[in-house]
Amino acid sequence: MGSDIRRVMVTGALGQIGSELVPRLQRLFGTQNVLATDIKEPSSDYSGSYERLDVLELDEVRNLVKGYDIDEVYHLAAILSAAGEMRPDLAWDVNINGFRNVLEVAREGLTNKIFHPSSIAAFGTETPRLNTPQDTVLTPRTMYGVTKVTGELLGKYFFDKFSVDVRGIRLPGVISNVAPPGGGTTDYAVEIFYEAIKKGSYECFLRSDTTLPMIYMPDCLKAFQDLMDAPSENLKHRTSYNLASLSFNPAELAAEIQKHNPQFTITYEPDFRQKIADSWPMSIDDSCAREEWSWTPDYDLEEMVDDMCFILSARHEKGEI
Repeated sequence: MGSDIRRVMVTGALGQIGSELVPRLQRLFGTQNVLATDIKEPSSDYSGSYERLDVLELDEVRNLVKGYDIDEVYHLAAILSAAGEMRPDLAWDVNINGFRNVLEVAREGLTNKIFHPSSIAAFGTETPRLNTPQDTVLTPRTMYGVTKVTGELLGKYFFDKFSVDVRGIRLPGVISNVAPPGGGTTDYAVEIFYEAIKKGSYECFLRSDTTLPMIYMPDCLKAFQDLMDAPSENLKHRTSYNLASLSFNPAELAAEIQKHNPQFTITYEPDFRQKIADSWPMSIDDSCAREEWSWTPDYDLEEMVDDMCFILSARHEKGEI
């Protein structure tokens, strides 16, 4: 991590990733240098600078970036996979037109660098599911996936055409011990911990053998910063880096949780999200991220489960969950 101070704006700051990214950025750059934005209102005890922002309103985006003299934008505002299938029109509007507005502000020279996450949802049934390559066919089966492929290409276009410094990662499922799930297909891997602690049982919406790539939030945030800190000239894939950390299925995760809670039980009732999961990779080849900006994760499955159980159990004892 470089020692330089940057003024940073985060869109979608109240979501699963944003709610942990903002405090990390505040620690790195100082609370006064981080602007959190979202379309929702924060809790009354929210710490730091906050502005309500509808990313579909270009003037709102422009005015905040200009008014706060923002150097970097972490553009996280998005409609996720499962929610996007229920409102595909809204998913397209927010995920594409909202991103387009941020890119336009950067093209105007008002900010220097944009982070825009892509997703394993960019892949599809024609993509090799084992050790999915960096450069491969992209035929997503969800509107969320369609918007992520479009976002990768849009970011690359703005870099090639206008020299806008856009960077992005194809995120696997993200596991957090802070924010609740936000409407994604991999959310079972977060829900299961809450239900294990509160009820001692969990009904999973995916089959027991559904192996998917995942990442623990500390590693996710580390990847964001490592990519944003990397020299621009090292980046060849820039908006679409494959990122690997963990790959497991619900049965394997449940077995690891049972080491902490032997009475925990899991049942399976697959719903519409199973079809989405079946179109996604089981494991990822992230050699380009490792070569171009030295990516390496810190957590394996056992370490992630240990940490999740420890933190959420403590919160449960305090009555927080």
